[in-house]
Amino acid sequence: MMGPRPVLVLSQNMKRESGRKVQAGNITAAKTIADIIRTCLGPRAMMKMLLDPMGGIVMTNDGNAILREIQVQHPAAKSMIEISRTQDEEVGDGTTSVIILAGEMLSVAEHFLEQQMHPTVIIGAYRKALDDMISILKKIGTPVDVNNKEMMLKIIKSAINTKAINRWSDLACSIALDAVKTVEFEENGRREIDIKKYAKVEKIPGGFSEDSCVLRGIMVNKDVTHPRMRRLIKNPRIVLLDCSLEYKKGESQTDIEITREEDFARILQMEEEYIQQICEDLMRVKPDLVITEKGISDLAQHYLMKANITAIRRVRKTDNNRIARACGARIVSRTDELREEDVGTGARLFEVKKIGDEYFAFITDCKDPKACTIILRGASKEILAEVERNLQDAMQVCRNVLMDPQLVPGGGATEMAVSHALTEKSKGMTGVDQWPYRAVAQALEVIPRTLIQNCGASTIRVLTSLRAKHTQEGSQTWGVNGETGALVDMKDLGIWEPLAVKLQTYKTAVETAVLLLRIDDIVSGHKKKGDDQSKQPPAPEAAQE
Repeated sequence: MMGPRPVLVLSQNMKRESGRKVQAGNITAAKTIADIIRTCLGPRAMMKMLLDPMGGIVMTNDGNAILREIQVQHPAAKSMIEISRTQDEEVGDGTTSVIILAGEMLSVAEHFLEQQMHPTVIIGAYRKALDDMISILKKIGTPVDVNNKEMMLKIIKSAINTKAINRWSDLACSIALDAVKTVEFEENGRREIDIKKYAKVEKIPGGFSEDSCVLRGIMVNKDVTHPRMRRLIKNPRIVLLDCSLEYKKGESQTDIEITREEDFARILQMEEEYIQQICEDLMRVKPDLVITEKGISDLAQHYLMKANITAIRRVRKTDNNRIARACGARIVSRTDELREEDVGTGARLFEVKKIGDEYFAFITDCKDPKACTIILRGASKEILAEVERNLQDAMQVCRNVLMDPQLVPGGGATEMAVSHALTEKSKGMTGVDQWPYRAVAQALEVIPRTLIQNCGASTIRVLTSLRAKHTQEGSQTWGVNGETGALVDMKDLGIWEPLAVKLQTYKTAVETAVLLLRIDDIVSGHKKKGDDQSKQPPAPEAAQE
């Protein structure tokens, strides 16, 4: 009689981890990701330099940009990277704090898991804490007057202060505010601020960073098609087309048999007449400038030049939409449908300039532009890329405030206030879940703590005095000055953050912590036989990168 044989349920090349081991692994992975980014918080933030597989360099301290470049193996680490992307897409700021917070939420839960507390209990307490956090935040929030330019600049400045461009923060703030105010669009009560489509950032290497500006109009990287066309037009009449000014080939293949020589001449003549017809349709509305997304044939250029019309061809569709919004033209798809109201007359100046060694067409000085171009100048590509990322953040912050004009104090003051309120609340709770609830309050302190660490002050001393400060009445706005590590009232320092950003940060961080605590089993699929030796543990690998 043989002994009982082991029963194989999973196929042999499956790898399964379960229970405590998985939870510990997930928490370690989340903490590792949080540690990579921890030094990137606050005005004394360090930069990270990343080499992508193609050999390009990314230098940044934007949480999302760093994590985008890092390749990780661990599934929990991947979901951490996802949340910073969500944060970036939703509100555009707070990508670093959301990761640090989520990592800390998980790390305080580790203690309870070791004491054999069930994850569901912890999750219940976290959920309850999140609801309370949101209601406390809304209490702390103060409304702001959107038309007060100084206040708006202050808000954007506190977002920019932690970035690489804080040297030109005044310039960057006014650029961001101008751009967002320009693309703000309101029709029958619905507000639309579409930065991505209508506020284009054009990076031109060279020059000084101080030369950056917001154009009251659009710039495209194109030259006129024919050398003898006008390069400078005052008050141009602009026609935007979506069709090509060349002879159309038939959609299906056609064969024409020609028996006489005159027929061939006639066919050529028909092509010419077709183009002439198109150009005459154009000339009927007397434009000065024709911009098309498709090509313009030599013959059409000739006709347009004789009529003293400047033409630009092969403009990107997005650029064309922006020009339409800026000068009030409509994009027409067939020339014979051109009407007077399709012509844009909003711009006062069209000119072609040479910057560096490329030609750029400027359509500027528009009456009431609803789209704009931001020109960035700077020494190198890397610097420009970083400035662009920072500007995007600044514009997002500005948009958030315009959409939801509520503010909370920055510099870790909000976190301490919420943390204090949660601790007070937990004293009235009974049962086991008061401990994880209190742990959430502790986890929130990671933001001021990291701020203190990054500027090299004594962590324990400052944090204890900050905690003591928050127990007093009316000192909710006290936080850490990220430059010096001293305690200051954020009202006096003028550091404010939009409520929308904070809400999103807390929600995302707690949700992620809950999600990763729920996991108690990881089954990883087919491995090649020889793969096991070469496989390294994932956490240290993420830390090295």
